[in-house]
Amino acid sequence: MATHLITRAELAHPVPATTIREDDIDIPSLVTTLSDNKWSIMFGTMLFFAASAIYVLLATPQYEANAVVQVESRLPTVPGLNAGNAPQAPPSADSPTSTESQLLVSRRVLGEAMKRLDLDLSAKPVRVPVIGDLTARAQQLMQPDSLSPPLFGLNQFGWGGEKLALARLDLPDTLIDLPLQLIAGERGRFALLDPNGKTLLEGRAGQGPVRGSGVTIDVKTIAANPGTRFEVKRLNPMAIMADLKSKITVTEQGRNSGVIALTYSNSDPVRAKQVLQEITQAYSRQNVARNSAEAAKRLQFVSEQLPHVRRELADAQAALNDFQSRTGTLDVAVQNKALLDQSIALDASIQQLLVQRADIASRFTSSHPVYESLQSQIGQFQAEKARLMSRLSQLPDTQQGLFRLNRDVEVTNQTYANLLDQAQQLNIARASAIGNARVIDSADVNMDSPAWPKPLLVVAGGTLLGAMFMVAFVLLRQMFRRGVEDPADIELLGLPVYASIPFSAKGHQIAARPRHFRRDTQRLLALRAPTDLAMEALRTLRTSLHFTRLEMKNNILMISAPSPGVGKTFVCANLAVTIAQAGQTVLLIDADMRRGTLHHAIGVRSDGGLSELISGQIDLEQALRKVPGTENMTFISRGVIPPNPSELLMHPRFGTMLEELARLYDVVIIDTPPILAVTDAAVIGHHVGTCLMVVRWGHNQQREIAMAKQRLEQNGVEVRGAIFNAVQKRGSGQYAYSYYDYQPLRNPSAAR
Repeated sequence: MATHLITRAELAHPVPATTIREDDIDIPSLVTTLSDNKWSIMFGTMLFFAASAIYVLLATPQYEANAVVQVESRLPTVPGLNAGNAPQAPPSADSPTSTESQLLVSRRVLGEAMKRLDLDLSAKPVRVPVIGDLTARAQQLMQPDSLSPPLFGLNQFGWGGEKLALARLDLPDTLIDLPLQLIAGERGRFALLDPNGKTLLEGRAGQGPVRGSGVTIDVKTIAANPGTRFEVKRLNPMAIMADLKSKITVTEQGRNSGVIALTYSNSDPVRAKQVLQEITQAYSRQNVARNSAEAAKRLQFVSEQLPHVRRELADAQAALNDFQSRTGTLDVAVQNKALLDQSIALDASIQQLLVQRADIASRFTSSHPVYESLQSQIGQFQAEKARLMSRLSQLPDTQQGLFRLNRDVEVTNQTYANLLDQAQQLNIARASAIGNARVIDSADVNMDSPAWPKPLLVVAGGTLLGAMFMVAFVLLRQMFRRGVEDPADIELLGLPVYASIPFSAKGHQIAARPRHFRRDTQRLLALRAPTDLAMEALRTLRTSLHFTRLEMKNNILMISAPSPGVGKTFVCANLAVTIAQAGQTVLLIDADMRRGTLHHAIGVRSDGGLSELISGQIDLEQALRKVPGTENMTFISRGVIPPNPSELLMHPRFGTMLEELARLYDVVIIDTPPILAVTDAAVIGHHVGTCLMVVRWGHNQQREIAMAKQRLEQNGVEVRGAIFNAVQKRGSGQYAYSYYDYQPLRNPSAAR
């Protein structure tokens, strides 16, 4: 089949700007479009409403557990090393809530909750797809804690009330995250199958662990109909914690308030409460443990220092006793007692600061402000000690030795006493440590009202979404279609509109249901419904053509179209009937030898027509067929589809035939193929006196019409005007057109 494609030059050929309507936003047109498609919008909205309602019925309810935790910005005081003159690190001005929020959903906290609740174990009955969960919930509402019998003989599915409690499930790494099937049997017996359906082991619930094929399972209880299947999994812990983290919402209640709200949703309200309860308790325990660890670490440091100080004290006492026994000196002179006390106080302070510095050095760097402050104080005390020692150097050697040894004993004794005191305080602090976080509201859940789905919210939101989607769809479809809907748009292209033919529901019904008619049944609207509004518009076209033909070179009328599907065949057939009914002889020729369908409207066969006539296979008398119901109308069908329609039309015999037929009939109407599809119309146009173009309402675009007109005019065919077909009555707006049914009165006397 030969076709004519639109050339690149034709696509690029600019249409004058003055001939195209500007794409401005027209509010009345938008309102009219929505009004015309109101039934589609309402239908789509109702579909969304029904889908939302079905979702509410089928969706598994999610119950939300919530808890509240308070985090204090003040850190707990650890007795011992915090006392005295040691400077403390300045408290942070930032709220610790952001840090604690991350700790609440850390792997350490979630992992502890997962182990306590065995969250990495999954055991659930296999349900019937789509309706299984709904059926199980309905059964539990009507008969709580009871086992539903299998429906429809499908005992492999769970229908409500099934329970499976696992105490242990150990699997090889190859079976982690893979679904195993556990089939319930009689009297608590069960069989465990691998993903391929191979039996791994068999056992009985409540009789301890069962081992086999590298798998260990301990089923505590099982309640199910024999044959019911459960899907059993050992899940990847990392995947479980990631899933928990995604489902737990942690939000601070007010800026820098330190109050943190936690929520967690699950289809099982009891499990939702348990999970959140374990998470808050694990977090609280770890928070206390962090502070207890601080005291334990300091206690360890003090405990390590005590043996060394005890040995130093013993050595100092031994040295003093030895010196006194050798020199016979019992005590420091009274006048030197004040210097000794002062020296002892300085050494004790220096020793205490050295211990604190060692503790700080184990936790911070030497550039930390606390460390630098301690170092500064030690330097000051050591400077005072140096000045004191210069005074003591003037004493006799015996007094100096006794003075030094007494000082060592007293300082070491005070240091040892201080360390013992700190050890006792730190031991108490470790045992009674409290955290800076506490649970205000323990986890709880409202079992009577699931958090999701909210029926009113879902249905209202779904309906509103459906209405918005349908409105957007209608407007988007209208924007992309952009077919002409106003005769003024056609006349801007230089094509006068000879007639606007309204859409005929009756004509569409006749054309759309060919099976209801026999092969020889006519489908002409002009004969079946002569009072149809479309026929009144065609009679108006007939009147316009009557005066137009007076100026043309012959009485041959060609009707073409830019593209298929515009109703060109409908216009040709019924226009021919209306002209014949006016008393003129009419010949209707189907020149679309590719896809012509005029023979269906007339009710005859397609063979024995134009293609055979041009090729000389039949003569003119054999091709001419009378149309039943009209005395003045004759028809020539398209004939057998030839391999070269365009070449046949260019044969001289076609032009000679048209000249002969023009002399035999008052009007000759030729139905041609679309001009933008093939060149047949351009070839036929050289033999006709009048050429009209059918444009369909809302189907053909302005540029498409302009291109079709240009194509014909480039081939020397003048397009006299357009026929605006299938015009639909708009609800309102500037493009609205009304058609009025004006029929004779059935009872003329009633008008008198």
